[in-house]
Amino acid sequence: MIKKLLYSLIFFTINTPLFASEGSTELLNYWYMVLPFVALLLMIATGPLFYHHFWEKHYPKIAIAMGVITVTFYIVVLHDTVSLMHTLAEYLSFIALLASLFVASGGILIKVDKKATPMLNVLILIFGSIIANVIGTTGASMLLIRPFIKINKDRIKPYHIVFFIFSVSNIGGALTPIGDPPLFLGFLRGVEFFWVIQHVWYIWAPTLIVLMSIFYVLDSMNKSGNDAEKDYSGKIEFKGLKNIGFLAIIIISVFIDPNVQSWVPSLAPLPFGIRELIMFSIVYLSYKYADKEALRANEFDFEPIREVAYLFAGLFATMIPALQLIAIEAHEYGEELNAGLFYWSTGSLSAFLDNAPTYLNFLSAEMGKFGMDVTNKTAVHEFQMLHPLYLSAISVGAVFFGAMSYIGNAPNFMVKSISERAGINMPSFFGYMIKYSIPILIPIFVIVWYVFYYGQG
Repeated sequence: MIKKLLYSLIFFTINTPLFASEGSTELLNYWYMVLPFVALLLMIATGPLFYHHFWEKHYPKIAIAMGVITVTFYIVVLHDTVSLMHTLAEYLSFIALLASLFVASGGILIKVDKKATPMLNVLILIFGSIIANVIGTTGASMLLIRPFIKINKDRIKPYHIVFFIFSVSNIGGALTPIGDPPLFLGFLRGVEFFWVIQHVWYIWAPTLIVLMSIFYVLDSMNKSGNDAEKDYSGKIEFKGLKNIGFLAIIIISVFIDPNVQSWVPSLAPLPFGIRELIMFSIVYLSYKYADKEALRANEFDFEPIREVAYLFAGLFATMIPALQLIAIEAHEYGEELNAGLFYWSTGSLSAFLDNAPTYLNFLSAEMGKFGMDVTNKTAVHEFQMLHPLYLSAISVGAVFFGAMSYIGNAPNFMVKSISERAGINMPSFFGYMIKYSIPILIPIFVIVWYVFYYGQG
């Protein structure tokens, strides 16, 4: 079992069907169809490092070409268009949310005229982690990454951005369904809105405290920058109030879904709904009516979201067979997993897969272990009451481990892109993991496992 779970770790996914399609069993004979995904992943990791100019110029073509290979296979060989249409719908939903939050937050200017200190940085990261539960990890990341960089402009180092990704872009959003996509999908399935904060806050809080303590020590040792005394007014300047309204519309529109509100009409068979139409409209309106001074001060442009759109289009497509094979493994071995193994399985895959479908696959496996059906909202509600430890394990694993790689969660890559365009020399894909996420996060995650899940369930 462990060998097969480790074998699954090479897979990376974004959003594909929860359950294996009719062609999934047949897919076992075509295991090599994960190779386009592996190839794209390796190029994302090595391109900026070893063939930067070629990659920068041709990554859109490469991503789309890899995706076309998988799409063609599903149409011609498996005759499975259901998986493709579902993935297209998930991609449009994904990019609508990211693009709308990216553009709306780009028109908001926050200036903090205070001296950059370790304590101020810690307060910013904690603030971002808290509001991530209100406007999502993507919204909080896009709102705060630029002012965070500007505050530390004379002493900025890659570790500043890495810890921003750790906290604001990932771990911070573990308390509400708005915070991170897997929790929202759980909410759509029947998990109560406030269940997560009730059962995760006592894990979230000490994890964040430990992470901020490590950051404070590192930042205290950073003596770079101009040490000359400078007068600071202590003022916090804010521009772009209109865009706050646009952000509010985006968050409200998240719930305009037929699965949440029965009065919301479905636009099926179209691969998008009213929610996506609202979000794409906000992309246009929030940019058109944004404060131009705020856009200039933020050095706003569309390149980061363009890069994410192309790369994740390829990843969405190439990861379809990966997720379907993972679904087979999860259901086959679900009965043998306890809460601790569900935590590690969900977390390990979420480090390299999109954590939302990974969460759903293991939620299905957990409920199957107890003879319950994940498609039944009443059963999900009963499961959260009878087996909170299991639901907590996959919730924490899915959200926390998204910080392990640049593409473990959607905002990670965007934060990296914005930081690099600001002149920060960010670590490579593997450098991020070897230098930061593995030595810093894995010991913390081991402690979380030992304290809250070891030997239980």
